[in-house]
Amino acid sequence: MARMRRRWLGAAIAAVTVTAVAACGGDDEGAGAPPAPAGWEHDPSSSYHRLATYPVFENRPDGVDPSEETVAEISAVTEDGETLVYTDAPGKRIGFVDLSDPSNPVGAGTLSLAQLGNADDQPTSVAVVGDHVLVVIDSSGGNFAAPSGRVDVVRVSDRTKVHSIDLGGQPDSIAVSADGKLAAIAIENQRDEEFTPEGREEGDLPQPPTGFVQILKLDGAPQDWSAQAVRFDEAQAAAAGLDTPQDLEPEYVSFNGRGEVAVTLQENNGIAIIDAATATVRSIFSAGTASVSGIDTEDDGTIDQSGAITDLPREPDAIGWIGDDHLVTANEGDWKGGTRGWSVFDARTGEVVWDAGDEFERLAVRSGMHIESRAGKKGPEPEGLAVTELDGTPVLLMGSERSNFVAVYDVSDPTSPVFRQLLPTTIGPEGILPVPSRDLLVISTELDDAEIGMRAAVNIYGYGDEFAGSGAPGYPSIVSADADGAPIGWGALGALSADPAAADRLYTATDDAFGPSRVLGVDVSTRPAVIDTEIPITENGEPVALDVEGLAARADGGFYLAVEGKEGPQNQLVQVSATGAIDKRVALPADISGQLGAQGLEGVAVQGSGADETVWVVLQRELKSDPKGITRIGRYSPADGTWQWFGYQLETTDTEGDWLGVSEIVVDGDSLLVLERDKLSGPRARVKAVYRVAIPAGDGVTDAATPPTVLPKTLAVDLLAELRATNGWVQEKVEGMALSDGTLYVVTDNDGTEDNTGETVFLRLNAPA
Repeated sequence: MARMRRRWLGAAIAAVTVTAVAACGGDDEGAGAPPAPAGWEHDPSSSYHRLATYPVFENRPDGVDPSEETVAEISAVTEDGETLVYTDAPGKRIGFVDLSDPSNPVGAGTLSLAQLGNADDQPTSVAVVGDHVLVVIDSSGGNFAAPSGRVDVVRVSDRTKVHSIDLGGQPDSIAVSADGKLAAIAIENQRDEEFTPEGREEGDLPQPPTGFVQILKLDGAPQDWSAQAVRFDEAQAAAAGLDTPQDLEPEYVSFNGRGEVAVTLQENNGIAIIDAATATVRSIFSAGTASVSGIDTEDDGTIDQSGAITDLPREPDAIGWIGDDHLVTANEGDWKGGTRGWSVFDARTGEVVWDAGDEFERLAVRSGMHIESRAGKKGPEPEGLAVTELDGTPVLLMGSERSNFVAVYDVSDPTSPVFRQLLPTTIGPEGILPVPSRDLLVISTELDDAEIGMRAAVNIYGYGDEFAGSGAPGYPSIVSADADGAPIGWGALGALSADPAAADRLYTATDDAFGPSRVLGVDVSTRPAVIDTEIPITENGEPVALDVEGLAARADGGFYLAVEGKEGPQNQLVQVSATGAIDKRVALPADISGQLGAQGLEGVAVQGSGADETVWVVLQRELKSDPKGITRIGRYSPADGTWQWFGYQLETTDTEGDWLGVSEIVVDGDSLLVLERDKLSGPRARVKAVYRVAIPAGDGVTDAATPPTVLPKTLAVDLLAELRATNGWVQEKVEGMALSDGTLYVVTDNDGTEDNTGETVFLRLNAPA
């Protein structure tokens, strides 16, 4: 949930206008997504540039285990723009980050809520007013029937509490008026999702007490600040058509320039407008329903955009003002709805003047950020937003909780938004905070899981020429074009190959994160690169699903696929035609496959053609029978069906539980380039590199029992430096590599956005000498 309405340096980015959908709070047809690649080539002077990604576990208090869950959910910034304050509900504290150098944020310590009140309290939001931080605190302790909360006023300079205001219920978000004289706090009094009201389903409403809004009067010294409750009229809410009007649950609040507060009533599918100065409710209206087609609605492992949702309530989460007369909502949904996009309302009439339809979800598909496990639920789940402005250009920043991005739109015409840019984040973007005085944008994320190596972070972007020289490559580096009216679905790119017939084209493939299997064609003559063709893999005329980990285009036409199996004997070298039909399945020698563990065949390369064609493969990790740290490079001769094996020495790290593996192999003249990586990501990553080995002149071993001769290797490219240069989260799975016309291409596997930030990094490097 984002709180701030700020200024943003508006300028003319090459962009595509998103098709607007007129509505009246009822059914909406899906809006068309922008065709690629237009709209993705950004003018550096009018774009956001990623400056840093700061993992907040590095700001933990002394004595706290670094693996303990700690997040940055909602954030605010001091008036000088140099100190960030964020909420950490799992850690039951607030944190501070020094932003004086936005390219090098520094943890500035934390303040435990135990020091403010009780060790069981949790912060829900923060805001800055002058020299003080307003810390919104849920003190309910899980008692849904008797919710409680307060706001503590903390002096920034010494982090001491100077005042506390009882809120009379469980709070959620806070917003402050532009003049700093008023604040509004949503008192949600949230429902117990495990409680079943009489005659209702589990987790349903009503579950009293009902919610309300507190207006804080911030006149005079902080010790004099007080609250006034604004309660809703049940009859008015019922007349507006809200769900369960006897139990309203305010979620998110936002001020406009006239001192009006917009409030989302998410579970009730409603919006209210409050005059803060008089603490009175001006209007309540329903957020309405929407019907959206052209989206993926089945969690079946396939990106199938032929699905639809019909007449679902929007159930908006975050809300913001575009000027004083229009409202924008993130339609995340709760348990009855969610329409996978966002809407613009006329604040006076409650009429929907624009709805995103399928556009927001298709941004996720086009950028490889689609999360298939959420297809049957709420898709990308737009949740947090901010509206900011500079030089008279209002701009919307809309966050996707599940697909881990923030989309930037020009909303100077609220009835016809224009997509501008996509910004990747770490997992679960929640707080979206423009810092207009410094042309910065801070995005805080709420998922933290040390076990899978994904940590919550503060993501920092800078806008315009001042930050264009940050050195970070532009994002996205690869997108997809349309096929049959929808973006080509992709993700989890675990393979890459040069096209022997065209220097500016590559081939890639997804692994078993998505099926059925396809070979995807990539145009690298543009930036970003564009996935513009797809060749289905078929057997006997039927689509098949394979775990494709390696791909090599043959000079004679068609492809070899390195297919990893769940068990050793299922690892295969698969030869397919140019049309994708499987011509031959080549099993690994039985004694080799019998010694494979969970990681098997990973990369493939082709040398020569015709009778002289040679196929090189790599096993990701060592055979069970081989010495630890020694994996194998295989040489297969299609002409006579023979295999020979050579040893490859893996690197090591000093991180407990880590292991090293080989991801890809490429022929480079009389050498082989081998892509090697560790299992680590983010600041823990240690080995992401390309090594060179000479193509052996002699024979290799032919069985698993004989130890292979280890080929000497030399470092060709340190990819870790290239990945860190993105200023993002260093991706674990550097998995695809291709060499074409003097350029080395490398791509990361985003695991289909499961336990991953979802970002795909597509690198273009000078070919190693």
